[in-house]
Amino acid sequence: MARRRRPVAREGKDGYWHAYVTVGTKANGRPDQRHISRPTQREAEDAADELLDTLKKTGAVTKAGKKLTVQDWLDTYLDTIAPRRCNPGTVYDYRSKMRNWVYPEYGQLRLDRFTPEHLDAIYTAMAKAGKAPSHQLKVHRILSRALDIALRRGHVVRNVAKLVDAPSVDPAKTEALAETYTRQVLAVAQRRRNTVRWSVAFALGLRQGEALGLRWRVDGQDIVDLDAGVVHVWWQLRRRIYEHGCGGTCGRKRGAECPKRSGGGLMFVKTKGKSRRSIPIPPQLLPAFKAHRKAHQKERLKSGGKWNENDVVFANEDGSLIDPRDDYDEWVSILQEAGVPHKKLHIMRHSAATMLLAQGVDIRVVQEVLGHRDIRTTQGYTQGAHELMAEAVKKLGGHLFGGAAGA
Repeated sequence: MARRRRPVAREGKDGYWHAYVTVGTKANGRPDQRHISRPTQREAEDAADELLDTLKKTGAVTKAGKKLTVQDWLDTYLDTIAPRRCNPGTVYDYRSKMRNWVYPEYGQLRLDRFTPEHLDAIYTAMAKAGKAPSHQLKVHRILSRALDIALRRGHVVRNVAKLVDAPSVDPAKTEALAETYTRQVLAVAQRRRNTVRWSVAFALGLRQGEALGLRWRVDGQDIVDLDAGVVHVWWQLRRRIYEHGCGGTCGRKRGAECPKRSGGGLMFVKTKGKSRRSIPIPPQLLPAFKAHRKAHQKERLKSGGKWNENDVVFANEDGSLIDPRDDYDEWVSILQEAGVPHKKLHIMRHSAATMLLAQGVDIRVVQEVLGHRDIRTTQGYTQGAHELMAEAVKKLGGHLFGGAAGA
């Protein structure tokens, strides 16, 4: 049967066959026409048919001009778009995952030919390599976000990451430090420098970078406002990633290994989204905070002008920033002196969340205190809170009624 209602290709003087397809209207009101050129009439007309079929199915077609590859677009996304929302360390991690799992097989594939089956193959390869589901999920989220923006900008007509099931991750049970251990840790911390650093982590659930990034004032604004009794979690201390200073010619994979490396060191980064929050300071902690500030002021005066003017709440003896590695070593030392089994530093944040929920604080309030973006993250602490409540009820029952449980 003869082909109908499709553009007919015409042979040009250059020996190629040419077809013109109208796919919409430009902003100036003129028709948006795409020129197709192929060696044969059949190839030109098949390409025109394919373009019109895509327009019919999706309501859009990709931009005219040279087509981007998967790597072209992901490099653009990681170089110019992601840094506006993510800190350098996060972008570095994203780039590493793309380089390891996407670029080798699919980096040179045209972006508009990237399919759900390609994503399935990526996640299957990661699983076979022993990568955790959470690792696979992170790759999926990076790709989904990048493809969302590619869709908005007309580089693709669909986000193929939305057409596959995201790798499933079983919610991990979050562990809180037992109350007895918490008291032992805080008792040892009372004898250490920056005592309040550990108290505020247990009381307010601050992340390490948020605690070390606290400053008394920034640009004339009180950040730790002891008069109002509020901590504004607006900054965090992060490690700056080393970058290649050679333009990528040294052949080393990581910027930290480059002979001409640049960057490095510590920097203050603004907290964003739900992480940017203001939290009331427990009244019981205010005297300790005030004593801590006075001690800092005395150290500054005794320094003889050698004080590092960072205005951080928790600092070394010369006012310099506390390196997160040193902070972790201090935590390990406190645990050892307190006779507490080794736990990750983040357990203080878990403990804060669990204790708040066990006290009956509304889960959305706990979400705000901790700065969780997703309420499901906060819900992960409910099991530990239930265990604490069960133990409390058991103690109350014994106090009121005596005897063994179930008697």
